[in-house]
This record gives sequence, structure tokens and C-alpha cells, in this order.
Amino acid sequence: MQERLRYLYHYGYMNIRRTSLQQLLSSATRKLEKCSDSARLDAELLLCHTLQKPRSYLFGHAEDSIDQQAREQFAEYLARRLDGEPIAYITGRKEFWSLSLEVSPDTLVPRPETERIVELALDRIEALESPSVADLGTGSGAIALALASEIPRGHFVATDESKAALEVAKRNARRFGLENIEFRHGDWAAPLAGETFDLVVSNPPYVRDTDPALKNLRREPLTALAAGPDGLDDIRRLVRDCLDVTRAGGWLLVEHGAEQAQEIASLFAKAGWSDVSNARDHAGRPRVTLGRKPITA
Repeated sequence: MQERLRYLYHYGYMNIRRTSLQQLLSSATRKLEKCSDSARLDAELLLCHTLQKPRSYLFGHAEDSIDQQAREQFAEYLARRLDGEPIAYITGRKEFWSLSLEVSPDTLVPRPETERIVELALDRIEALESPSVADLGTGSGAIALALASEIPRGHFVATDESKAALEVAKRNARRFGLENIEFRHGDWAAPLAGETFDLVVSNPPYVRDTDPALKNLRREPLTALAAGPDGLDDIRRLVRDCLDVTRAGGWLLVEHGAEQAQEIASLFAKAGWSDVSNARDHAGRPRVTLGRKPITA
């Protein structure tokens, strides 16, 4: 403990002995501006996690002080964030589609833009009496759990090759009492052999192996981010293999990078998917490609 505190003092992370929460937040925000585009929010989330209080507590108790133990804990969290660790890994939670999900270094941190694929999926299945949906490479379970929470009459299957990630997803499902979803260990569509679904959805790795952006994502699992020289290795497999597990007239939805939209649409078309289109996220970027399995005569 003493060695850890000496480290924190040495690097200035313990120089936050203030008399109020507001002063603690101001000091932490200034430090976090060096590494975060959301410094104030990061500071608030870390302090809330330290105190085990909602953000509203900070506004109503801005002049309150905290004890030495809490200051030390806050300083440790701050040091981890300054070292590049995502907020979600420090707190163990990430909000997605109104769900507070457990995350860990075994799972990718769910991004807000991924909620767009949930919206697109709901548009295509919510009118069905009892839709069946597969989420491939589920990670924390974000997409599958969001859909299962919206359509309790549906049947959902989530796969992942990481057993550790599946355990996180299972805990999330239990936490929200979602019993209409099952989890299967395996690589992409392999655990679905012999079955077909109304809709298959995936947020696979799509970053180039040599993309310098990976340096800023070093704390997240590389296998959930990078996919070959052009970032399309896993998407090629999904486009090919998901024809076998999608019902005639059913859909495949895949999230990807904005600059990959046209190339992925071409992959869909060449594989035999119909009604292929690119859907834009709320920032106007083409981030999801959709295709429908043809209905044969």
C-alpha cells in the first residue's frame, strides 16, 4: 500500500487534498485533459465510482469533503485513467441501450454508435410474432441483450470464441433477468450449424492490423478489434457463412468502419445477398451494411 501511494504522490496523482468534491473534480479534470476528450465526465464518473453514488450526488454535495481513504481510492482510479485504461474497465460498467453492462478486459467496451445496429435490427424483427436472432461475436452481450430486452417473445442466441467474454455476457443476462437468450461458445456461425434465424447481427473486428489507432486501444482485446491487412478478414467469413444460418427472406447486419462501406456492400452482393444497402449512423457515416437472403421460388 505504501509503495503504491508513493508512486501516486510522485506523479502528482495524490496532489488533490481539497476540501470539497468540486475542488477534487476541478483538479482531476485538469489532469485528464491531457489524455481525454471528455475530461470532466471522466472525473465525475471516477468520483462517483469511488463514492458509490450517482452523478446527481456530486451536484447536490459539491462543497462536501471526503475522507483520506476515499481520496486515495480516487487517486488510484485517476492514475489508471491517466495511464490509458478505459473508464469502463476501471468502473466495470458501461451504459448501452439503457442497460448498465458489466465489461472487463476480456470484452470490447460497447460504443454508443453500435446502438444504431440495434435500431436497424428492431426495424426488421419487431413485427414478427416470435423472431429468432443470432448475435455473432457477442463480447459483453451488448447487442443481443439490448434486442432481448426489447422483444421478450423472441429467441436469441449469442456466440463468442472467448469463454471469458461469454461469462461476462451471461452475468449481464442474469443481472437483467433475460431468460430468452442462450450463449454458445464457438467461432462466429459455427455453433449455429443446422439452424436458421430470421436475423443475424454482428459487430466484428474491422480495423487493419497496421492501423496506428490500435495504439490508443491497447487495453482492449486485440482479437475484437483487428482483422487482417484490410480489416475485412472476419467480415468476409460472416458474409459467406451466414447464408447457411439465415432463413430465406432473413437479414444479415454487420457493423464496420465508415470507409469500408462500399467494399463490404460489394462482398454482400457477390456472395448472393439481395437488397444490399449501407445504413448511416446518427453522425451521417455509413456504419452498417445490410443484406437479405433471397426468397427462392
